[in-house]
Amino acid sequence: MRVDAALASLREGRPVLTVDSTGAGAVVLAAHGVDMKWVAWTVRHTSGLLCAPMSEARADELDLPPMVPRNQVTLDDQYTVSVDARHGVTTGISAVDRARTFRTLAAPCTSPADLVRPGHVLPLCTHSGGVFERLTHPEAAVDLCTLAGLPQVAVLATLVADQGHVLPRAGIEDLAAKHTLPVLDIAELITYPRRAEYAHRGARRAARLENRAVPAHLFP
Repeated sequence: MRVDAALASLREGRPVLTVDSTGAGAVVLAAHGVDMKWVAWTVRHTSGLLCAPMSEARADELDLPPMVPRNQVTLDDQYTVSVDARHGVTTGISAVDRARTFRTLAAPCTSPADLVRPGHVLPLCTHSGGVFERLTHPEAAVDLCTLAGLPQVAVLATLVADQGHVLPRAGIEDLAAKHTLPVLDIAELITYPRRAEYAHRGARRAARLENRAVPAHLFP
């Protein structure tokens, strides 16, 4: 199934291209272990605005308050203050620096003190019900990380064409074929038959990651 292919890609540190009901596509990566190469690739094929969807619980753990007191965005995207990793970054905007910030956000041992505010990565709180509550790219990204047994923090950016408009479905399929990447319609997560099995397995894997006391700033 395509969901299985997407989960395998995330575990390998590779992207998944997700498509919503409007046909808009996005790049999704697991923030845990993401490397500079794929962050640079994502910047090249998107608007360059890279978000970090995460559970609300994770945002609370990292002391990431809402960007504004009253959200006026039509899609109800819940952005927090922007961040950079405190350790091992320079300007914060390079692919190397943003990859480190994403890894820091996902590392179980990261504390609020390991982040500086503002920065160049935009965390984004998702709804606890995932795609069952809100059928959008951020919820799909966190659900995929959960099902893959990875920390519930993702890398997300909207795909755009060279002309600057949102990449159409045909372009998404072409890009996926060129780079051997899986494409997934978000709605497929609703009917995924192995969802309960993967959620249980993911909880066990997340617990193992939680026990790894590796300082976030030591990730390469």
